[in-house]
Amino acid sequence: MKKTLLAMLCGGLLLTSQAVTAKNYVIGAPMNSFADKWQTYLQDAVRDFDKKHDDVEIKLADSNSDPNIQVNLVQNFIDQNVDALLIVPTDPTVVKRIGVLAKKAGIPLIVVNRKPNDEHMQYVTSFVGSDEIEGGRIQGNFVVDTLAGKNAESLILLGPLGQDAVTKRTQGNKEIFAQHKNIKVASEQEGKWERDRGLAIAENVLAGHKDINVVVSNNDEMAIGAILATRKLGIKDEDITIVGLDATPDALEYLGKGLDATVFQSAQGQGYTGAEMAYLAAKGEKVPNVKWVPFELVTPDKKEEYQAKYK
Repeated sequence: MKKTLLAMLCGGLLLTSQAVTAKNYVIGAPMNSFADKWQTYLQDAVRDFDKKHDDVEIKLADSNSDPNIQVNLVQNFIDQNVDALLIVPTDPTVVKRIGVLAKKAGIPLIVVNRKPNDEHMQYVTSFVGSDEIEGGRIQGNFVVDTLAGKNAESLILLGPLGQDAVTKRTQGNKEIFAQHKNIKVASEQEGKWERDRGLAIAENVLAGHKDINVVVSNNDEMAIGAILATRKLGIKDEDITIVGLDATPDALEYLGKGLDATVFQSAQGQGYTGAEMAYLAAKGEKVPNVKWVPFELVTPDKKEEYQAKYK
């Protein structure tokens, strides 16, 4: 009995000692923006990872879409001796500035969602995101299948020019359209991801180009703007094909009601996987240089399935 009690006491002391000495990893996470709706789902997934792992603390911060603020936040986290950095870049050029600071400090840098320029990947420990060209191809193939050989002129609504997602998604659209002579790109306009800009652009372009019967948008918010524009102009849903990308809750509400399809970009998958890569890197474990989270086509028949992902 005495031996058993002694063993239990010693075991308890050992567990207590391990708990005291256990390493708590701290990850600095300056996000692009807390105001961007899609990004908030990604941030929630990062918080979810944090809640499920007792030995890590992830400190999220808001860069307000300003690269200078993001660089300053990174420097503050470096001064706090964080074990890893997890960022959604405000723009492609900021990655090098942050990467130089991280490399000098010997801190792993995980980039999520917005892929750095190829020449700046040398500063990145791991990139987590979705293959943007493939997202554009999925949109393009849906349009091709929907038209079934019918002639079409299209409007492409662009996000902020220069961002990798904008360039690659549009490239994917055009790559598919170029294989089909019945589809022409009549106009490309920068809507900066915004619903109001998408509405204004679509209203102006559709009013002046009566032959446009396809709108392909780099994201859902601009696609919703295009839907609202068609309603203002009296264009029937069956007379125009509108495709978005992201499969946000708002877009899913419009699916089958003006929005013909969207492409699911998993904010949850990117956020959670990004946090996981930062956690593993903080612990000194090897992580892949690129970790893809696949895109998925979402049509009206899949509406409830994807709405359930946000519950």
